[in-house]
Amino acid sequence: MLALRLYGPGDIRLEEVPVPEINEHEILLKTDAAAVCGTDVRMWQNGQKGVDEDHPLILGHEFAGTIVKTGDKVPFYKPGMQVGMQPNIGCGICDRCVDGKFHLCDDYRAFGINMDGAFAEYVKIPAEAVTRGNLMVLPKGVSPAEAAVTEPLSCAYNGFTKCFVKPGEYAMVVGAGPIGFCHAMLLHMAGAAVLMNDISQERLADVKRRLPFVDIYCGDDLPGFVKTWTQGRGLDVAVTACPVPSVQAAMLPLMNYGGRVNFFGGIPANKQPVALDTNQIHYHELYVTGSTRSSIAQFRKTLEFVSQGLLNVNEMITDRYRLADITAAFENARQAKGIKHVICFE
Repeated sequence: MLALRLYGPGDIRLEEVPVPEINEHEILLKTDAAAVCGTDVRMWQNGQKGVDEDHPLILGHEFAGTIVKTGDKVPFYKPGMQVGMQPNIGCGICDRCVDGKFHLCDDYRAFGINMDGAFAEYVKIPAEAVTRGNLMVLPKGVSPAEAAVTEPLSCAYNGFTKCFVKPGEYAMVVGAGPIGFCHAMLLHMAGAAVLMNDISQERLADVKRRLPFVDIYCGDDLPGFVKTWTQGRGLDVAVTACPVPSVQAAMLPLMNYGGRVNFFGGIPANKQPVALDTNQIHYHELYVTGSTRSSIAQFRKTLEFVSQGLLNVNEMITDRYRLADITAAFENARQAKGIKHVICFE
């Protein structure tokens, strides 16, 4: 089968590899759609721990597919089922796993991160993912491409759940990429007025075309614009969907009393620490939260949002490619062209 493998920093190769073999507890999945994530691009550019010339890794963790073979002892799942995948697999024993937070397990594994992923024609689904609920049969009307981009949507939903959004509140998302797009949809669904800020007028204009309900700002006086836009109140919710220290630091003075800030985009270690005015938190009674990845329950919930027509994730998908053209998808994602790039398998 064809697969895209990472060999080291700047070294990805589309090549022929054997189709995975499965045991009696595993599933063989034919990939139908797989989306390129910013994490994939960072791994391509910077490499990944444990990956080298002798230990290549098939990338791809946002995907959906059709079951083509099941082991004799696999429960419930049958060949022919189309399924979406939540890619994080926990140990199943620690307190966080028992609490349903497999994505926070110290020993977690994830497709395309530290085990072979879905930029390949077939993917082996291990027993732990089968029995712990990582697979979800696609609801009627949800396409594989939509299910693939539901994975980043579920990560945004993880952050969203920590912001306690109420109808009529003022919410801002900084970063007009795929994650910012997801946050904007969720905030609007909850009844908030949504402002999006980015340094790229072009990306903001593209988001505005796809999400007409979003207000946009690209300029040198964000505090002044926010004050006017919120009628002097300040923001009730702010989400930083970009890995920029100055953006995180700039959020606190923009907040209304009791405002909630979600630091979604992680900051590279060489840019830490980030200077925050903790008096803003103290005197304005702010809630500052972080979020990473998503749980299986959150993935399933967001897939329900898609199937119910509450969120139109098709608007995120700006470009579709064959697997043979996947390097072009990576390059376009690296240059921030378009929003979401999806590989569609025949």
